[in-house]
Amino acid sequence: MEDEFYRIKRLPPYVIAEVNAMRHAARQAGKDIIDLGMGNPDLPPPAHVIDKLCEVARKEDAHGYSASSGIPGIRKAQANYYGRRFNVDLDPETEVVMTMGSKEGLASLATAITAPGDVVLAPNPSYPIHTFGFIIAGATIRSVPTTPDERYWESLNRAMAFTVPRPSILIVNYPSNPTAETVDLAFYERLVAWAKENKVWILSDLAYSELYFDGNPTRSILEVPGAKDVAVEFTSMSKTFSMAGWRVGFAVGNPKLIAALKRVKSYLDYGAFTPIQAAACAALNGPQDIVEKNRNLYQKRRDVMVEAFGRAGWDIPSPKASMFAWAPLPPALKEMGSLEFSKQLLTHAEVAVAPGVGYGEDGEGFVRIAMVENEQRLRQAARNIKRFLASKGVNTPAA
Repeated sequence: MEDEFYRIKRLPPYVIAEVNAMRHAARQAGKDIIDLGMGNPDLPPPAHVIDKLCEVARKEDAHGYSASSGIPGIRKAQANYYGRRFNVDLDPETEVVMTMGSKEGLASLATAITAPGDVVLAPNPSYPIHTFGFIIAGATIRSVPTTPDERYWESLNRAMAFTVPRPSILIVNYPSNPTAETVDLAFYERLVAWAKENKVWILSDLAYSELYFDGNPTRSILEVPGAKDVAVEFTSMSKTFSMAGWRVGFAVGNPKLIAALKRVKSYLDYGAFTPIQAAACAALNGPQDIVEKNRNLYQKRRDVMVEAFGRAGWDIPSPKASMFAWAPLPPALKEMGSLEFSKQLLTHAEVAVAPGVGYGEDGEGFVRIAMVENEQRLRQAARNIKRFLASKGVNTPAA
């Protein structure tokens, strides 16, 4: 027998798991770890959403198998959301499918449309499912930059000119996880034109659609006329409504890709628990004040973190969106590397962050900081970090 299974051999050790294991061990030892590593919202869902979950769960007929593609009400609710938010018309029957989070949706679509040996263009650094979902499906990954500047377009064109076989799928993710970079509608217009010219499918991950700051709303690729000819887009309720553990997401857009995703999912699952789907309808159709409340809260946390960490001696670029900051290592400690820096920060400052190298080789030299602790805890993290940097001989500004 083989020592390792074929697909397992294609998966390297998960770098971030090393820091997660250290964090768990530290907490078991009684240490007060300020966890800025995992993007796990610390806020509750709206009360009326929880009430709807309980109400439907009490019904005797609500506990059987549900609908793999989502009950009709949830698909209509998502179509209505796109109409309100982006002025995009979607057919709930052919252009919307519910997924168990955007992560599962991407992985299932990779299974549906990828053949062994296909070449997929994916950003580097990127959230792991953007690459490994397709690697598990048998594809080969060619990296393109995450930063949406002219180097990005040059990389796309080189990939089409010199890759055999020619790439057939492009992954985009803005606001980016992990880098928090954003794009405007002009970027998507250029991207749709490029995809049509090169006969490439676009899979857009818009999981952070509502976590934008400074009054600059994120845009959807489907706002571009004709985008549905080449694109699908994934969204999630995890961050928008603080429903991460509920695992509710959506894929919308191109009917051919949506049909392929539905077909594969029909073999893999029976859909999310019906009360969860009903409660998700209540979130999408009901009062939306929670969305702005969460957005304002994350923006305030961002401002506190950037200011406090800066005073501690660690300058962090202010993210325009998402729940993350993409922070370069302090210059004096850059040679340490992101993994070792993350380990030492956890050990000596009791602050957990995610090493950038865990998101691809181009993530080296950075760490991802999740704004999932309250302002008091962020200031405490800054004080701990200031002591850690001072112990390493890093000059810190006067308080």
